[in-house]
Amino acid sequence: MSLYKSLTRLVAIFAGICGISYAQDHQLEQYVQQGLDSNLVLIQKDLSMKKAMNGLEVARSMFLPNITFDLTYSHAEGGRSIDLPIGDMLNPVYTTLNQLTQSNNFPQIDNEQITFLPKNYYDAKVRTSVPIVNTDIKHNKVVREKMVELSKTETETYKRELVKDIKIAYFNYLSAVQAKEIYLNALNLAKEGRRVNQKLLEAGKGLPAYVIRSDAEIAQQESKIAEAEQQIKNAKYYFNSLLNRSADAEIHYAQAINNGKELKTPELSVNIDGREELRSLEGNIAIQESLVEMSKQAFVPKVSAFLDLGSQAEGLRVSRQSQYFMVGAQLSFPIFQGNRNRLKIQENQIAVAEAQNKLDQAKQQLELSAEVAKNELIAMQKNYESSKIQMEAASTYQRLILRGFNEGVNTYIETIDARSQYTNSQMANNIAAFKLLSAIAKLERENASYQLK
Repeated sequence: MSLYKSLTRLVAIFAGICGISYAQDHQLEQYVQQGLDSNLVLIQKDLSMKKAMNGLEVARSMFLPNITFDLTYSHAEGGRSIDLPIGDMLNPVYTTLNQLTQSNNFPQIDNEQITFLPKNYYDAKVRTSVPIVNTDIKHNKVVREKMVELSKTETETYKRELVKDIKIAYFNYLSAVQAKEIYLNALNLAKEGRRVNQKLLEAGKGLPAYVIRSDAEIAQQESKIAEAEQQIKNAKYYFNSLLNRSADAEIHYAQAINNGKELKTPELSVNIDGREELRSLEGNIAIQESLVEMSKQAFVPKVSAFLDLGSQAEGLRVSRQSQYFMVGAQLSFPIFQGNRNRLKIQENQIAVAEAQNKLDQAKQQLELSAEVAKNELIAMQKNYESSKIQMEAASTYQRLILRGFNEGVNTYIETIDARSQYTNSQMANNIAAFKLLSAIAKLERENASYQLK
């Protein structure tokens, strides 16, 4: 069976890339989705995105009032003091009053010494503060929003790269499987040739050299089968690592049924507008521009207000007299900073120019990469068509030589050569077919045309 007749469900015409269309293997799509759900690197990027979103929520919360509880307790002895001669001032008066009233209702009092530091003093309050004018908070929120977008685009970028890697790894695995089948078919033909030559030798019509040559051909095919099995194992390990599965997990694929369709690539085009890398660089420009605006607004006054509700007294007493409230507002703006802000503005403006230059470079590089992928796809299509023609010619040649050998016209060496040509053409067609599929996946990646769910 020719490789072309065994490839259809994997290789119809790819849908969705610049006019290319092929029927996607449903099993492959399931593996792609599994990789997007379980890949370890992607899980880490999802965690980074959640971290960025938490940072955005923190930035948004800066607009809300801030309520805190403060409690201060202090006790002091000594320190500065002031003498108050209240006894010297009032005792003569109290003595006169006692004499006039003929009583002791007005006792003598001592002079007082009042210290500045309070004894056994507390101040407990609940402070509510709210920003009224603060441009830094606004710009910080904008920067955090852009950082969330950057994290999302970074995740999407890796997803697209992962989709491409999964598809190419899947095609490489199938190519190795198909190669083993080709070598197995060649081995069966070689064994059949040895059986025929052995019968002819026993009948006195064959040559021992043909039997020896058959044994050599069998050994050669067995060696190629062993090599193909190793390639299958390596391809399986890599594919399963992309899906975060056990290295020995089986890879399922649907057997293809010939539907007579050709692998064709209609008119191609390149469109990199959907590349997440460009969106990421544009977001970086927006962040730098926001930092420029923040620096320019450094001299805009910052205004905030506060309300205190609390109690303060000595001796840990709480009463109506100890309770209080206080409202206030605070305004601040810089007057002179040694031109640091002007230099900061210039630095941020340079960062904007650098980010814009990176965007221009990225556009140029991505367009070049997409053009290369398109040209590679065209070359792989031509290579596949050529290999298919060569395989069909080799198949016809093998049948003619085998018929001639059975009729005694051609030698056994010619049948070996014809069989070798057919096997090589099958392998060339197998490689060309899966290289074409890989080229389609690469162009799909370059155009960012795969629909991420």
